[in-house]
Amino acid sequence: MLKQIKKRDGRLQKYDPTKIALAINKAFDGTKDTESLIYAVEITQNLSKKFDKIVEIEAVQDEVERYLMQVDQDVAKKYILYRKDRERIRNVKSTVFNYKKTVEDYLNIEDWRVKENSTVNYSLGGLILNNSGAITANYWLSEVYDEEIGNAHRNADIHIHDLSMLSAYCAGWDLEKVIKEGVGGVEGKITSKPAKHLFTLTNQLVNFLGIMQNEWAGAQAFSSFDTYLAPFVKIDNLSYDEVKQAIQSFVFGVNTPSRWGCQAPFSNITLDWTVPSDLAERNAIVGGEELNFKYKDCQKEMDMVNKAFLEVMLEGDANGRGFQYPIPTYSITHEFDWSETENNQLLFEMTAKYGTPYFSNYLNSDMEPSDVRSMCCRLRLDLRELRKKGGGYFGSGANTGSIGVVTLNMPRLAYLAEDEKDFYLKLDKLMDISARSLKMKRDVVTKLLDAGLYPYTKRYLGDFNNHFSTIGLVGMNEAALNANWIQENLTNEKAQKFSLDVLNHMRNKLSDYQELYGDLYNLEATPAESTAYRLAKHDKDRYPQIITASENGHTPYYTNSSHLPVGFTESVSEALNIQDELQVLYTSGTVFHAFLGQ
Repeated sequence: MLKQIKKRDGRLQKYDPTKIALAINKAFDGTKDTESLIYAVEITQNLSKKFDKIVEIEAVQDEVERYLMQVDQDVAKKYILYRKDRERIRNVKSTVFNYKKTVEDYLNIEDWRVKENSTVNYSLGGLILNNSGAITANYWLSEVYDEEIGNAHRNADIHIHDLSMLSAYCAGWDLEKVIKEGVGGVEGKITSKPAKHLFTLTNQLVNFLGIMQNEWAGAQAFSSFDTYLAPFVKIDNLSYDEVKQAIQSFVFGVNTPSRWGCQAPFSNITLDWTVPSDLAERNAIVGGEELNFKYKDCQKEMDMVNKAFLEVMLEGDANGRGFQYPIPTYSITHEFDWSETENNQLLFEMTAKYGTPYFSNYLNSDMEPSDVRSMCCRLRLDLRELRKKGGGYFGSGANTGSIGVVTLNMPRLAYLAEDEKDFYLKLDKLMDISARSLKMKRDVVTKLLDAGLYPYTKRYLGDFNNHFSTIGLVGMNEAALNANWIQENLTNEKAQKFSLDVLNHMRNKLSDYQELYGDLYNLEATPAESTAYRLAKHDKDRYPQIITASENGHTPYYTNSSHLPVGFTESVSEALNIQDELQVLYTSGTVFHAFLGQ
């Protein structure tokens, strides 16, 4: 027997069928008191068969709609309109009164969004970003996305990232283009000629990253950083100290807060270490002009750039604090020199001290390091083929990147699924919603790009044709635990097989979306940050019996993507063996972290 009704704000009230009768009677224009009460009793009986003691208000209203459609469609239509009018009133009230809550929640650090982005400190700039972000998020959810998409995010079935920004997600920039053309070319803004000296170039790159970060929500990347900078060292015959000063200026510059929210630009650079084959025979460029020597003639200067960068990163700032940016990515190829060179020692010392760099493994990959520079030429060959986004976890190849990211709540899917077949039906529905939301976002930001809202992006990129629509996942480990047909974590072979099947299924769906929408889609091991907390918190509040990665009353969270349980093993080899089959299925960013201790 129903005893309580759960309101939208989570409050429980006594279940009263006369309130249902009152709402139905309004659809009858107040002329059918008796019929409305009879209907309310029958609706209550139907609800009692589905729910035990507590029912959510949305479930009640859904049942009223269903019942009225069977007995009187004209009244049902009036009831639906009445329900929508009530929803509009609630939304207006929410918009009017939420400004106070938005500001105070930030000031009192009571909202998870205060720490949504790990790069935003509690500050006045952060408050301004928080306030504008709340308005922009409501615009996306209420004015751009349809009700199904908005509800999927609000109910935590999915998480649409970067709703606070009316922009695309991440981008890789063509460093050669900046070296050839300088920084500028936007009407009403100053323009710098192509740099002729290393100090000038590093200053231009700091400015470029800061400018671009204000037009994008996520990471900004350059590829072949050391290769393209080396000729500037050679042409001026710079000493090592001069090179180090220039690199130091660059590193300090990109770590200075210069983007919205009092943040430093989220920057990534890919370093080749040795001259890549596709650049080796090309004439080097300085000051926008081709020189009479080639990039292959600059290995010595590349070593100087790499040594300077590593030493600057190791030394840290004036207080010895490590630098957050740029996040370096090194390409591991068959040509990588594993001998105990000075630069190798510095590289692995930095790795041991900070865990800072990412290593892109090209040893057993179907990708080449050159892909980060040639993706724009190789995309769209086959819409059934899923292309891979080069550039590492937070990097992007030149002229490519991501329009946006949507993360699926895998543990909830598994918890609510009756069996494995039902799980895949629910997964397909969420993926359809996510893919559609990304198509809508692409259409919106493309229209805004053409309208001039992102002038520097228009100047250096032109369009978003080579940018991916990204779908990710969180909590595959907990999904296996909550699935009634598995009930094991990812250390179990059955759970691993299930995860493998799920990822392959998702890849096939992404191929379908590429054919349907004509855009590029990819699968990402989402760096979930606060998403792992937000989704788990929603689930624990709504489904107290659901299993999260943290139990016994501790703060709930889900394990990132298809990672193993935290603290599962101290053996890197064991963890790698389990992850090997799973990680290769992601076509966007993925990373394996090895926490080695002392």
